[in-house]
Amino acid sequence: MGSAARITVIGVGNEYRRDDGVGWAVVTRLMADARHRPLPGGTALRVCDGDPARLIALWEGTDLAVVVDAAHAHPGRPGRVHRLELDGGPWSRTSGTTSSHGLGLGEAVELARALDRLPGRLVVYAVEGADTGPGTGLSEPVAAAVDPLARRIRSDLAWCRQDTATR
Repeated sequence: MGSAARITVIGVGNEYRRDDGVGWAVVTRLMADARHRPLPGGTALRVCDGDPARLIALWEGTDLAVVVDAAHAHPGRPGRVHRLELDGGPWSRTSGTTSSHGLGLGEAVELARALDRLPGRLVVYAVEGADTGPGTGLSEPVAAAVDPLARRIRSDLAWCRQDTATR
């Protein structure tokens, strides 16, 4: 049997910019749930402000990095979740979403690629936001997406653990 996967789940954002805090909220939910239902061994739960260098440091050397970030989409539907997976090619924004930060996740991915510091597998969940103005608390449609997304990520982690054990 293989060794435990090194996994990191990174909630990106700013909890003081309303829906931009969705990544942090999902990580907080996973932490709370892990008290009763532990995550696979080797799983780290982290939060980050989206700085590319900090993101790269958090996912470097991992088998799987799952990143949760708020996104803008045009046209938008707050609370809708987009799943993107890095397939080895250049990062694309075919879904029409962009990060809610000045330097986006795409820039961090391309910088990590140039530095040979990408995780083994990168999955991004981008949650469309309604309000990224100053303040705390998620809008209703974004808050409604937190629990289902945490369950979906938990499922991803279980799959990664099984996949790694069979290698």
